[in-house]
Amino acid sequence: MTADIVETTGAADTARWAPGDHILWRYRANADDHIHICRPVTVVRDTPEVLAVWLAPGTPCVKPQLTDGTSVHREPLSTRYTKPRTTALCEWLGTGVLKLARPGEPWSVWLFWDDGWQFKNWYVNLEEPLARWAGGVDSEDHFLDIAVYPDRSWEWKDEDEFTQAQRAGLMDTAQARRVRTAGRAAVELIEAWGAPFRDGWEDWRPDPAWRLPALPADWDRNDRGHTSTHSRS
Repeated sequence: MTADIVETTGAADTARWAPGDHILWRYRANADDHIHICRPVTVVRDTPEVLAVWLAPGTPCVKPQLTDGTSVHREPLSTRYTKPRTTALCEWLGTGVLKLARPGEPWSVWLFWDDGWQFKNWYVNLEEPLARWAGGVDSEDHFLDIAVYPDRSWEWKDEDEFTQAQRAGLMDTAQARRVRTAGRAAVELIEAWGAPFRDGWEDWRPDPAWRLPALPADWDRNDRGHTSTHSRS
């Protein structure tokens, strides 16, 4: 797989991936351009209506961490977004995640299972609409999320991080307002039980013949054909 970026609009005429293809699902750092999260995934479905990918247990990934080695989520919230960061290699733990995204929507929907494929919940990850490129998709996380449960109840998640990110200057008032608006639109979709919640994805299972995706050396390649720096003050 090459990582040259050829399309960043998410347009419908972008070349489609086939089931079983390996691509990268990446996130840019907030208020920055460099990639700080990279997750190799396997394509489940890629149509004009939805991109579905599988993040398998044990997949080699890249995550942000503080330069002193502290995990981001172990750092107190008051300094979580102000201390210098770098990136670190890791493996995806747990039972795996199915990620679904529809073109142009400012969120993706993730499905989680417990051991034994007992469905646990959906998770609406508010983010920039995915930008497609030859090797995968890029976005920027917006901190605020929504958990949705099998009984169709839902709740906001990470509101404290959303607030702190604004205090730290990672999101201005206008952007925060847009994120809240997107969240309310997602809630309307949940309460109407629209796609993808109604589509039966909780019964989906990965092909046992699929191999684990690799993490390419140029996982952070950008649209100018250069690798980005890995640290931020």
